[in-house]
Amino acid sequence: MKKVLALALAVLMMAALFAGCGETTAPVVNTPEVNYTVGFVYVGPVGDGGWTFSHDQGRLALEAELGVKTLYKESVPEIDTEVEKAIEELVDDGCNFIFTTSFGFMNATNAMAEKYPDVKFMHASGYMANDTNFGNYFGRIYQARYLSGIAAGLKTETNKIGYVAAMPIPEVVRGINAFTLGVQSVNPDAVVYVEWTNDWVDVSLEKAAANVLLEQDCDVIAQHQDSPAPQVAAEQKGVFGIGYHTDMQPAAPAAVLTSAIWDWKPFYVAQVKAAIDGTWAPTSYWGSIAEDIVAIAPLNDAIVAEGTAEAIEDATAKLVNGEWDVFTGPIEDQAGKVVIADGEVASDDDMLSMSYFVKGVVGTIAA
Repeated sequence: MKKVLALALAVLMMAALFAGCGETTAPVVNTPEVNYTVGFVYVGPVGDGGWTFSHDQGRLALEAELGVKTLYKESVPEIDTEVEKAIEELVDDGCNFIFTTSFGFMNATNAMAEKYPDVKFMHASGYMANDTNFGNYFGRIYQARYLSGIAAGLKTETNKIGYVAAMPIPEVVRGINAFTLGVQSVNPDAVVYVEWTNDWVDVSLEKAAANVLLEQDCDVIAQHQDSPAPQVAAEQKGVFGIGYHTDMQPAAPAAVLTSAIWDWKPFYVAQVKAAIDGTWAPTSYWGSIAEDIVAIAPLNDAIVAEGTAEAIEDATAKLVNGEWDVFTGPIEDQAGKVVIADGEVASDDDMLSMSYFVKGVVGTIAA
């Protein structure tokens, strides 16, 4: 019987991972219905175990906490016509508020916000907005990446840490730099090797990139990718990893030290509640670790290095109370040029347009 149940669970999980575009309209048991519909446009499948899965948990929280109806389109390519088509379908299905959740969806979302002024739009990770019905949102995940870098820096024995990177945009570059600064805060001899996939979610590409890094003697694998494939590759090699988006320890329990993670639930609930109450206005939101939108997953106590918890707790306290932030100088780029002077703190504009690697990163920013 246990084997039968395990097989059934595996089939359900695989079906979720590889499903095509879909939507959900199921009512929540014991939750009063609210005459309001919220739509989501996802770049990956809801079962990716990472980025899209984290947003989908926020969607489910809307149903559970507010009783609204939700719809979603998954695995939508970052092509304007495809994004516009997905949004059109959600509007036609009665959505009052639409969240689009990938950087490459930005231009299409902007266009559709102009076309449908009575629908509210928010776009994740972009910078476009207007004064009426279109805002953007993200979190300071670079803070969580710095903390996860501490765990990696204390764990490595080869002093070579790999990083499987998706798209060469400031968001990804900023994350690599923050992670590297975290690594070097506890281990100045360690360096971070970067391997690009030029894709957000592709299990085979992600695993192949991780294997390239493993062949270079990297003994910790970090990532800015949507699936746990790099962590699985690390576990298969007998080394360690740092997950992203969600707690990836279940996917590779012998490898994952911790993960830099998102909690979108409070944000989505607050946004939709404000819309229903009539108090919503478009904003450019960039929440910090103090607001709990970003965090690190519980440490894997069985495998993290001694002193990891204490070092992360100390750094977290400084971030939460605002006495310090990750990009505080002096910071040098790869060539040894000071890019942030001693005592200076990078502005949001500087971080949002970051286009250089800090000292300690091995690799170039892909074209």
